[in-house]
Amino acid sequence: MSRKILIVDDEPNIVMSLEYAFKKKDFEVFIARDGTEALEIAGKELPNIVLLDIMMPKIDGYETLKQIRNNKDLNGTKVVFLSAKSKLADVEKGLKLGADSYVTKPFSVKKVIAEIEEMIA
Repeated sequence: MSRKILIVDDEPNIVMSLEYAFKKKDFEVFIARDGTEALEIAGKELPNIVLLDIMMPKIDGYETLKQIRNNKDLNGTKVVFLSAKSKLADVEKGLKLGADSYVTKPFSVKKVIAEIEEMIA
């Protein structure tokens, strides 16, 4: 089974650390810096998992998630929000919109990897 992950975040340090860690775990990693780019890559590469920031330029994570969920080609794609928005209302909103999980920043890369591997096992 392919292990494709799309990391969507506009913070270079987060992207670099996640990209490095997932490549070490034999994931094929794709990077997007905003929601528009994420939708283009997701539609083309059909990732198993999307790690999605909420506060980004162009299209925010909420709208990106809505568009992913409305794309029949991405029906099986798991979406995990990675966000500094850590209030309970933010988490509930993300899950209600269809995210499979919600991780708040700062986060442990090891824990994120463990959760992702469990999701696609």
